[in-house]
Amino acid sequence: MTKEYTYICLADDDEDDRLLFTDAFGELKITTKVKTFCDGAELMAYLNDEKAILPEILFLDLNMPKKSGLECLSEIKASERFSEMAVAIYSTSSSEDHIEETFIKGANIYIKKPNDFTVLKKVLLDVVTMNWQFHTSGMNKDNFLLRF
Repeated sequence: MTKEYTYICLADDDEDDRLLFTDAFGELKITTKVKTFCDGAELMAYLNDEKAILPEILFLDLNMPKKSGLECLSEIKASERFSEMAVAIYSTSSSEDHIEETFIKGANIYIKKPNDFTVLKKVLLDVVTMNWQFHTSGMNKDNFLLRF
């Protein structure tokens, strides 16, 4: 049996980035459902609700009010409930420190937010169609940072 859609969540405090993200998925030829959150506290309240549908892929901004992406990542990786969820760091930062810290804390991939809408669509398509089981089993720092 094939699944009907890929469930995606994005936590990002920038309203324009959330809108571009959802617009990009709307133009892709893949079936997704996208839910967005404006900060880390809102995201974690949703994820910790027993009735919540957990995303297959969570795109997580690092710099958010109330609860940062790093704090969310630590909570997510500490819980068995979220063990099947892939976490893609989705940030404007390309700081080596951020990349290193999120790799160590267990994120699955690091994406620097593209400035171009066409590139954004390609990046999102690549991430959603990625074989996550293969990608995470051979996890190393070289394939952690998605380059485009």
